[in-house]
Parts: sequence; structure tokens; C-alpha cells
Amino acid sequence: MDVMYECPCKSINVLNAWSESQEELRETQPVSPRGTRKRVKAKKKKRKQQNEKRSVSAPQLCTDDADKCRTEKKYRPDEPIVRGIFQIGKKSHDVVLTETRVTWTPIQPETPTADRDVKKQEEYVELKDVFAVKVKRRRSAGQQTGGTLLGITLFQCKKKGLKLKEHAIHLNNLSADHCEIWFKSLKEILSGFKNRPKSLKVFVNPISHKKEAYQLYLDEVAPLFKLADIEADVTITKRKGHALSILKDCSLEDYEGVVCVGGDGSVAEVAHGLLLRAQMDAGRDTDSIFTPVQAALPLGIIPAGSTDVVACSVHGIKRAVTAALHIIMGHHQPVDVCSFSSMGRLLRFGFSAMFGFGGRTLALAERHRWMPPSQRREFALIKTLANLKPEDCKLSFITSRGAEDQTKAEQNRDGGDIWEDGSWQTRRGLFLNISIMAIPCLCSMAPRGLAPNTRLNNGSMALIAVGNTSRSEFIKHLKRYSSTKNQLGFSFIETHTVKAVKLRPRSQGSWADDVSEENEECDSKTVPIISSEGTYPWNIDGDLLEVPSELLIRVHPQLLTLFGADMEEAEEAPVKCSCI
Repeated sequence: MDVMYECPCKSINVLNAWSESQEELRETQPVSPRGTRKRVKAKKKKRKQQNEKRSVSAPQLCTDDADKCRTEKKYRPDEPIVRGIFQIGKKSHDVVLTETRVTWTPIQPETPTADRDVKKQEEYVELKDVFAVKVKRRRSAGQQTGGTLLGITLFQCKKKGLKLKEHAIHLNNLSADHCEIWFKSLKEILSGFKNRPKSLKVFVNPISHKKEAYQLYLDEVAPLFKLADIEADVTITKRKGHALSILKDCSLEDYEGVVCVGGDGSVAEVAHGLLLRAQMDAGRDTDSIFTPVQAALPLGIIPAGSTDVVACSVHGIKRAVTAALHIIMGHHQPVDVCSFSSMGRLLRFGFSAMFGFGGRTLALAERHRWMPPSQRREFALIKTLANLKPEDCKLSFITSRGAEDQTKAEQNRDGGDIWEDGSWQTRRGLFLNISIMAIPCLCSMAPRGLAPNTRLNNGSMALIAVGNTSRSEFIKHLKRYSSTKNQLGFSFIETHTVKAVKLRPRSQGSWADDVSEENEECDSKTVPIISSEGTYPWNIDGDLLEVPSELLIRVHPQLLTLFGADMEEAEEAPVKCSCI
């Protein structure tokens, strides 16, 4: 026999939920008979007597007008809605349901010789932490409907540090009438919580997580969604840009959120698709410097990549169950997003960008995609470090203080340069790497974040400009990311909190024609390098973007809502990169 949970996934009216809850989830361990036939018969007889006794003393509603009061919703937060006796564990408890919590107290033994150490201890669970209530039955193997009623089960989202986990609270009672009253009352209260989605569009990148992302979704995420009565429309992406094309054309009114199962590249594509769709619906001209509108739906991220900096930044931890429970509970976290434009035309939305070392490393890795992912990343990192060369750039930026003094930013929304020339600060020179990040970019290899001086929604970006220095000093800087030391505490590193950045590499005609990536005889400290195609490689959220001219990067406060919470540091122990 198995213990079964039933849920009314397709029920419209809460009051009819009980009668429609005749199918769905199979959970927990099988129950097997033990002992001799006499012991089995004795247990059945004892269970029958307990059933009769418990049914006679079945819990009652607190008032005769409970159904009327519940419909009119006139209860005070601490006023009992329904009260009764349930068996929790091996003891009987007095259980009370209010608008905000379920409270249970052990019933003291009636014998005068009871242990004096047994105290009347009250326990409770807040309903805001409960995401599902199910009917619990015992069924024979292969039995699809019916079965012996055991009671109801509450599923709680428990927090332990940064982790969220599922916890089941079993309320056992064999009275069908009483369980029906409790079930309906709980379902009605739970349906009143805002932000909890009931319909999701899910994109799964099948090649993420060592090509196990879809199995990860099926094993760890889908059962939780089903438990919470969430309908998931799943699309397994077949190519790069597949999710983007769907988001541009599908009917988003059918969903209450979008979920991405994959790495940072997949997350960036889905986030860009959501924001681009919002601009299309709002009639924004993306071929101008415009003020974007917010995405219509929140985005949930199930981490299934190698670094997962966006997921770690918003969840504080790389764990699929934690991410899924943030989605189920409807935890919303506004996040700043960058727009990347060139020659007045929007290229994409994203969270972070790297130019120089970060861009060239990714470009080299992309040219060796025939290698396994981890191998090509390590190869590209070592090769780029061995051939380390600076970029000659003109770097301009507006600090947060400078942007506050600029009033034209909000006045001119749909065209033209929204900042005066006097607002820009400019640096010219050789740079090994330039990073612009709107989020901290936490990951196991950078527990403090690639940009530890910014937050998820502080309305600014972190600009980190690594000037020209020796290879050994640059490697020291990289190694500090995996420790708790200040990775930015070097004299050749300049940091700013900015609202906008313009980066213009030196024109192609000014570069030495004979400089190439393979030329190891040139002076690596003074001779810059560009790609042979005449474009400049950018690493934007783990995707390669080749830009032929100046790139404008702007931050847009709280442009996107993610399912999650603001976490400042990852709980996972740092993992040192074996490449450096």
C-alpha cells in the first residue's frame, strides 16, 4: 500500500475543491504489513476502535455560522476559524486555525500518574510559509482513486540560512467531514496570498548542467510545482535565440511568470526577451536612446550552469530547490538592468559586461567550441593570460553624484543624448580589463562577488577599470576573487559607482597591422590588440557580443523583477579555480 496525496489542481471554486480532489500526487514511502496474521488482525481491530472513537469526538467548528463568516471574511487575524483534534506524530493535539497560522498543543494524559516532565507546549506554523495543503489517503498498489482517508498534510517552506526546503506537517484524522472543513478553510486562505504564480512559462536549456538540466528540472523542480498546483508550460530550447523568438511572439497574458532553467547565458537571453517584448508592447523605438519600460512578468531562475552568477546574486546560493521555492512562494526582488547601445541602436539588455581580458578570453573560448566546456574555458584563460595585452581606450562615465545633478535625464525620454557633455568624466590609456556590473555577480569562485561594491537594486553600476600592469600583478588580482581579501585593493585598479559608461577603443587604423593574438614577440605591456575582423569582443553575461564602435552602457533601476531575495554573500564555500 502507498500513502497518497490528492490535490485539486483544476478546481475553480475553493468550496468544491474537496469533491474534485480525487487524483494527483503520489508521495512518501510505501506502508508494508508486518508480523503474523494475529498481530495484523489485532492492529486492524485497534485501528477500527480508534477510528470510531475519533469519529465520535470529531472536532467541531468554532461557531455555527463559520461557513457564513468565512465567506464574508470577517475574521480577526487571531480569531479561531475552526478547531479540532488531530494526531500529529504519535500524540493527539488540539489544533486551531486562524487567518494567519495553524497552532497545535499536545493534549495532556488524563491519568494522574502521568510523567510530570510532560509540559503543555504550543507549536504553530505561519500560513504565509505554507504553500500547499493535500488530502492524505492510503491506497493499494495500482489503485488510482479512493482509499482510506488518513487526514490532511500541510507543506511548509522552511528557511535554514540561505537554503529553502520543503517540510510536511501531517494532521491525521479519519473523519471525512472534519477533514473536508479544514481542507476548504486552508485552501481559501492560501489562495488569498499575492504574487504566488499558478501558471508559468518554463524554458529549459538542455545542454546546461552537463546536458542534465532537463532531468534536474524533472527531479527537483517539477514535483514542487505540481505540489503547489502550478501549471508549467515547458519549452526545451533547440538553439540559441529560441527562447527570445518565443517571448517576442507568445501571449504573455496566459502566464504569471517566466522561468529559465540554465546558465547565465540562458538567463540573459530570457531576461532580454522579456524586456524587449515590454518595449515592443509599449511602442518604444529601440533605434534611439530611449527610457525602457519594466518587464510585464517576473523571471525565475533555476541554476543549471557552471557559474550561475545571476542566480547566486539573487538567491545567495546555487540550489535548484531553493530557487523553485522562491518562485512558489512568490518572493519578488526588483533588480537593476543595463542597456547596451551602439550608434544609437539598442543591442541588448543585460546585467554585466567585460571588455579587454574578459572579452578576449570568451572570444577565444568560442573559437574552440569543439572542446568540452570546462576544457575550453581553461584553455582560453591560460592562453589569454600567456598573451596578456592591454587595450587602448577612451573611457567615459557619469558617476552617481553627477547623474543626480543632471535633470535632463528624465525630461528627454525617447531620443537624443540624455546627458550633457559636462557630466562625463574621461580616462584615456591602456587597460587590461574593464568591467561594468549592475549586480554583485556572486559565484562559488567569487564569494564576495565580481563587483562587491554594488547591490541588486541600488540604481547604479560598478565600474572596475584594471590599468596596465605586469602579468604577475594581474594574476594576483584574479586570485583574490576566490578569497575574502579585497580583490580591488591594487594601485592599478580604479573603481567608480556610475550611472552610465561610454567606451571607445582606439580606431582600427591606429593599431599596428602586424599585431595578432599569436604574436608573442611583441611587448605585451605596451602593444594593444583587436580581433582580425575589426570588431571588439565584449563578454555580456557570458555571451560574446562583437561591437565595431563605441558602446554606451546605461543602468535602469528596478527594470526587471526576479523571483528571489536580496542576498549579499553566498553561503557556499569558495571553490578555487584550478586555472590560476
